Amino acid sequence: MIYDIRHVTTYSYESPVSYSRCSLRLEPRTGDGQQLVSHAVEIRPKPADRAVRHDFFGTHTEIIVIETSHRSLRIDSRSRVSVSRTAPGRAAPSPEWEGVREVAFEATSLGPDSPIGYIFASPLVPVQQPVTAYASRSFPKGAGILAGAVDLMHRIRTEFKYDPKATVISTPLAEVFEKRHGVCQDFAHVMIAGLRGLGLPAAYVSGYLRTNPPPGQPRLQGADATHAWVALWCGEGLGWIGFDPTNNILVENDHIVLAVGRDFSDVSPVDGIIVGSRKQKLAVAVDVLLVG
Repeated sequence: MIYDIRHVTTYSYESPVSYSRCSLRLEPRTGDGQQLVSHAVEIRPKPADRAVRHDFFGTHTEIIVIETSHRSLRIDSRSRVSVSRTAPGRAAPSPEWEGVREVAFEATSLGPDSPIGYIFASPLVPVQQPVTAYASRSFPKGAGILAGAVDLMHRIRTEFKYDPKATVISTPLAEVFEKRHGVCQDFAHVMIAGLRGLGLPAAYVSGYLRTNPPPGQPRLQGADATHAWVALWCGEGLGWIGFDPTNNILVENDHIVLAVGRDFSDVSPVDGIIVGSRKQKLAVAVDVLLVG
């Protein structure tokens, strides 16, 4: 499948901003059944400097600096991506989860695909006993890692309520877990925390999910959104498998990967600093169109 993706981020400032420095993680990845065909970012006002680097996790990160006074910042990212991946069946055989845990802790590579970088707590995903206990009910002794992850994903989907008004980015994991309300970012963080509490390597994945309007209704421009899910290392044979707890599905061709990290703080599409005062407003519009 081939997708055209447009992701427009607009900041509006109550008073002029004299300086901005932003990190952009807007280029979709190549790998794991996904191929980037083209990518371009238009920025207004025009940056004084643009530089590209790849972080530890392999994410393409563009640093922009704007030195002219401005009341708005518009970042218009356009990408074309080809996706062809197949997830294992939900009941497919897989190694015992305890064995996968042992192999992961013995990993010697420190590369971005190594499981060792995703075992331990991270800034937004602390390891907490109540969350570990919750996850452990899906992983009885000797269970296959795939079956355990599928069960945990299903439980989060059915026992947590999707509620965009319940949380913000700074809402602590413990509060999300206690309230059982949140959005895709929260559900991914809860699943990752439970898996890491069991010693299993789990990564946070940001990206896009193709959505379809209800029958008979037109597709609204800009109505899509960024999405988040979990990648779990299931052993050397299966490798990294994607799990979407918001929708209770394994990741296949409707998911487009933007960036991978330990939690949201590693993969925020746009972040940075400004020199200014007063309030700002943020508007984000995303379109994911199937073109082939």
